Amino acid sequence: MDEAKTFPYETRLNIYYQPLEVIDEQSLSEASQYRWYNQTLCRVNDSVVRLGVIQGDYHWHKHTDDDEFFYVVEGKLFIDLEGRTVELPPRRGFVVPKGVLHRTRALERTVILMVENAGIIPTGN
Repeated sequence: MDEAKTFPYETRLNIYYQPLEVIDEQSLSEASQYRWYNQTLCRVNDSVVRLGVIQGDYHWHKHTDDDEFFYVVEGKLFIDLEGRTVELPPRRGFVVPKGVLHRTRALERTVILMVENAGIIPTGN
């Protein structure tokens, strides 16, 4: 996981909430002062749910063995794929299948939830 440290993102892979705890996404997202913040909220079986508070562009990358699910809580998320861009307003989600080159970006502060395999490297491989 050291690879995540070479990118200008605040990526926290520790599991913030344990089973049977109430998850307070709003408090965490409101407290974030980073332009690109990623915090693992909880683990569900072999997957994790992550909070993202983002503004700006992520780098192009892919996950060879893992799908990624994005869900917008507030703001607007753009997912650039080769040949098209998907625009997600609040309460919309999208799955990027494994092996698909993509990048996420937000023109304004945007709060998202992501569901992915617990072992995924967030910066891609």
